[in-house]
Amino acid sequence: MDTVHTIGRRKTSVARIFVTKGKGSISINNKKFTDYFPTSTLQYKVQQPFILTNTKDNYDLKITVKGGGSNGQAEAVRLAISRALCKINNDFRSELKPEGLLTRDPRMVERKKFGQKKARKKFQFSKR
Repeated sequence: MDTVHTIGRRKTSVARIFVTKGKGSISINNKKFTDYFPTSTLQYKVQQPFILTNTKDNYDLKITVKGGGSNGQAEAVRLAISRALCKINNDFRSELKPEGLLTRDPRMVERKKFGQKKARKKFQFSKR
């Protein structure tokens, strides 16, 4: 197996991931994975596909993430890892699909409309 490249997106975050056989090292934007995502919940989100497929220390990951906040970036990385694992072994699909890890979350910020204060909020109406 050589390098597998996939992309994951969430809101405005985009994660590009390169997976190779290895000992389980994860680097995100040339930083250690635990330094980039300091909280345990974000670390769990990134490792969730490996935990479900029992492949925790089998692959090395090189990840570049742009845009969005830390939660959106973690979920974008999770989607990219899930897609990469399905490319490597299609049997993992049956374990990842029921957990919703292969579904791209389509929710985005609604755009602001002209003549309004925000996307849905209007300027105050005065009858007289």
